[in-house]
Amino acid sequence: MVRIRLRRMGKRHQPSYRVVVADSESPRDGRFIENIGFYNPRNDPATIEIDAERARYWLSVGAQPSEPVARLLRKIGVLGGGEVAEEQAVAEEQAEAAVAEAAAEEAAVEEEAVGEEAEEAAIEEVEEEVDKGAAVGPEAEPAAEAQDAEAE
Repeated sequence: MVRIRLRRMGKRHQPSYRVVVADSESPRDGRFIENIGFYNPRNDPATIEIDAERARYWLSVGAQPSEPVARLLRKIGVLGGGEVAEEQAVAEEQAEAAVAEAAAEEAAVEEEAVGEEAEEAAIEEVEEEVDKGAAVGPEAEPAAEAQDAEAE
């Protein structure tokens, strides 16, 4: 049977591990089929580098992960129910919600700005008419008719 397991590396009291695919009967640090990553638990946070594509391939052809490797694969999202996969899904949902909220706020600001521009333009028109001496408001209609009559 083929297993995905850890192979111990490093000096005494300073372990680091390679994630390897090996025959289940070969020794822990002996012959292996393929090296697919490494794991260093001494870093803070621990360093996990595993070629997810190769891990999925070996799992698809029947390789069985050891318990520690299964935990690592869950963390990086190769096996279902992983913490990182769930965190990524939550983060993606939050990012999408933030983008949608930002777009809505931007649209509201633009709409408000367009409304303010239209209001300012109307105020400017009225001010120009007042400066010309034209009547503004309800009295403006009879004054406009009087100007049209004088023009004829």
